Amino acid sequence: MIDTALLKKICETPGAPGFEQRVRELVVREVRPLADELSIDNMGNVIAVKRGTARKKIMVAAHMDEISFIITHIDEDGFLRFHPLGGFDPKTLTSQRVIVHGRRDIIGVMGSKPIHLMKPEERTKSVPINEYFIDTGMSKAEVAEIVSVGDPVTRERELIEMGECVNSKSIDNRVSVFILIEALRALQGKQLPYDVYAVFTVQEEVGIRGAISAAHLIDPDFGLGLDVTIAFDVPGAQPHEMVTRLGKGAAIKILDGSVICDYRMVNFLKKLASDHDIPWQLEILPAGGTDTAGVQRSGKKGAIAGAISIPLRHIHQTIELAHKRDIRNCIDLLTLALEKMDQHHWGFGPEGAGGSEDWM
Repeated sequence: MIDTALLKKICETPGAPGFEQRVRELVVREVRPLADELSIDNMGNVIAVKRGTARKKIMVAAHMDEISFIITHIDEDGFLRFHPLGGFDPKTLTSQRVIVHGRRDIIGVMGSKPIHLMKPEERTKSVPINEYFIDTGMSKAEVAEIVSVGDPVTRERELIEMGECVNSKSIDNRVSVFILIEALRALQGKQLPYDVYAVFTVQEEVGIRGAISAAHLIDPDFGLGLDVTIAFDVPGAQPHEMVTRLGKGAAIKILDGSVICDYRMVNFLKKLASDHDIPWQLEILPAGGTDTAGVQRSGKKGAIAGAISIPLRHIHQTIELAHKRDIRNCIDLLTLALEKMDQHHWGFGPEGAGGSEDWM
């Protein structure tokens, strides 16, 4: 159904916001044979271009970075203090292994006050993230030879298969990196209507920074964001809280906290999925944002933008869970969208009133 081995390699490769070197190297190796042109901009975004028959531009953005930490202090006993890079759910950090990326990689453990020493009122509350520390089992002298203030820290979790699902750290958003690579692979030998800019962006988790600069450079006519979304289809959840459900298909975004998707793109994706029997569901995410916002409004004229989202349980925690069938559906929908972007009425008026070029 999907290339789980490649997805595993992508998820397990470290890449904190601003420190995407290793995952970027992996992406470049995978996409170089699939692109007509390949470049890396000053921020570190990887831009792979496949040329189409008309000089309109489609930008697809999938961010490479993962929620992480950065070292802020080494105390006299060798314990490390840190600042989060991206939004963590602190209650999931207790006793979790992490990797400190210093002069060499070392393992650490997230520590906090033992429950035996907590006051009764403390036991009922989540530990604030600023009360955690990282224990490497080393003295200050040993740690100082390896770790410096400013070094990044990522989670230490491998990808495993659970039933029809994959479970790993950093499925947000490495699954979208995987989907974009696989779509490029599926497009080999096919004639595209427009130029496709497949952009593997940096620093999304700290404010969609890479997508903003890349969209300003590319100035796309159309934009698609690829990212995960919440699947809160678990015990105790009310139907209106679920956002999406695992295994029910590719999610077509209507809005999130940073963007209202263009209704034309939403309609295009819905019709495309329905016409080709690709399971799909709608996504309205009350908070949070994705690269879609940067792609939509950072070019000179704005872009007709939407997003394909992958339902995800346990989002922004130490591990996350996605369904392999949803991943496959997202690959298929993205591939078709890039092949058929010219086969839709993109004008603001009713179809037939002035042709699909009214918007240009």
